[in-house]
Amino acid sequence: MQTDAQFAIEAEGLSEEVLFRMAESFKALSDPTRLQILALLFAGERSVGDLADHLDVSQSAVSHQLRILRALDIVRYHKEGREVYYSLADDHVRDILLRTFEHIIND
Repeated sequence: MQTDAQFAIEAEGLSEEVLFRMAESFKALSDPTRLQILALLFAGERSVGDLADHLDVSQSAVSHQLRILRALDIVRYHKEGREVYYSLADDHVRDILLRTFEHIIND
């Protein structure tokens, strides 16, 4: 069964705006550090400090990467006091990560 998105792509191609936004998202996902952050968030939300500890980098470095992902609506955050927690933005992001992983391990 064809989705509305599949039909729109096949029938009309992609507008310049959509192409640009997709390219920006793919660029963001092309960085190994950002992919590792997303892999850690796949299991559930984590604090910036927790992500920094797992990646063995500074909280500032993690925050920089998260800003990029947040600007593209790939991750979301909420604050509890002074602590900031991040999670994947939605199931679409989870699906992209999972399908890409499956594509790589099944090739």
